[in-house]
Amino acid sequence: MPSDSKQDNLPLVPRGLADEAGGNGPVLRGGHCPQCGRDFFPRPRYCPTCLRPPDGRSLGGDGVIYSYTVVRARPPFGLPQPYAVGYIDLDQSGLRIFGLLNPAHIGQLAMGRRVRLEVGPLGQDGQGEPCRRPYFSLAPEEGHDA
Repeated sequence: MPSDSKQDNLPLVPRGLADEAGGNGPVLRGGHCPQCGRDFFPRPRYCPTCLRPPDGRSLGGDGVIYSYTVVRARPPFGLPQPYAVGYIDLDQSGLRIFGLLNPAHIGQLAMGRRVRLEVGPLGQDGQGEPCRRPYFSLAPEEGHDA
């Protein structure tokens, strides 16, 4: 998805799920409970096991599609129709998370394909205003771009 300075100023929705400051591209932000050793996404207020507040943690932005579906019903929040969602196994943390997939890649999605987190204009916030969201795009494969 193309980006320009006007679109870069759009708010990130939901706030706090991604960190764009990393040098290798955006990463998901989650939580880690130092007591239990568990990782979470999104970061809960309290660990469901020991009830301690988890620390913030980078979960990375690269992974593999575990499963996905293309939704052709009328989408919420001004998302494009159709749109895709899926479970992603993150490389860095080992977590399996649920997230949006790049709508431009719907015809190329497959289980086992490598993906990379991006942040860009996609849909609207709860007040109907344009916003940016984290979503996963197919990672470039050897010999061609996704």
